[in-house]
Amino acid sequence: MSGEEEKDILYVLRHADGAVSLYADEEWAIERGVDPSQLVVVEIPRELYSKGTVQELREYVATYLEAQEEARNA
Repeated sequence: MSGEEEKDILYVLRHADGAVSLYADEEWAIERGVDPSQLVVVEIPRELYSKGTVQELREYVATYLEAQEEARNA
């Protein structure tokens, strides 16, 4: 197996309370009234994207965003 795992992309809106909304593409988010400048693009491992539950995706994204925020504040 190669070191490069295939990934898929989700567009994520993080709410003030820490909850996240997941969108398959930017257009879908915009149709639902989301400001595209607030979206964060998150790469999701293909296995998780195709077989994971929505809750597992939310947890992965939340953990990813928290790690990004900690790295910026370090």
